[in-house]
Amino acid sequence: MQSASRESLLALRDSLPTANPESLASDLRAFAGLLTDEPALRRALTDPARAPQAREDLASQLLSGKIGSDALSVAKSASKSRWSSALDLLTAVELLAVDAELALADNTGVLGDVEDELFRFGRIVAANPQLAGVLGASNAAIAPRAALVESLLAGKAHAITVRLATFALTGLGGRAFDAALSRIVEEAAARRDRKVAYVTSATPLSDAQIERISRRLGQVYGRSISVRVDADPSLIGGVTIRVGDDLYDGSVSRRLENARTNLGA
Repeated sequence: MQSASRESLLALRDSLPTANPESLASDLRAFAGLLTDEPALRRALTDPARAPQAREDLASQLLSGKIGSDALSVAKSASKSRWSSALDLLTAVELLAVDAELALADNTGVLGDVEDELFRFGRIVAANPQLAGVLGASNAAIAPRAALVESLLAGKAHAITVRLATFALTGLGGRAFDAALSRIVEEAAARRDRKVAYVTSATPLSDAQIERISRRLGQVYGRSISVRVDADPSLIGGVTIRVGDDLYDGSVSRRLENARTNLGA
């Protein structure tokens, strides 16, 4: 997103209604679905040549009686805001729906669990190429893929986790399923005022090792770090750590590769 869209999203997040987050999330997902299916509507609601009030009136005309009053208020505010592109409006509405679900998780004391469940589900999918291919098939219908997600998580995760994992199938601004799931994990961590560190090690790490990594990264980034650990024997030894765009590669496989490169030179 460019600056105009980021500012609009921030303003909408700051004013997001808090009374009934579950209903709000459901209604915003419905609005996002409408924007996905109707590109012409996205363009009409973000057209800078159309007066903000006219865009708000259009949203009100289309959505009144179809979504709750809180979601309608958000939709009207979003429609009269400034967006750098029509796709940015869709992405913003999707992220606001995620915000509402995470607010519900926070209010009910399960935010940390939801973050962990989403991460672990992402690792399970990544470890199964066939499953990843099915869930990541963006040209396939969402309904059967959503049913598959629900069947995999039924009885094993919170309902909020299931809804968010299913919502990731829509792509969140054009992302692939795995990237959308990672974005939601990061949004959950950010809500807890944390950054996410993705740690991959050759062998499983102990709780003490994970705590030590979290503490050291917290000193580097100046905030709490939510560490998500995965094992990959191909690393041979050591760990890799990714925090946002930063990558720290201390694996033995990387050292061997560097050594081979240097010897070849």
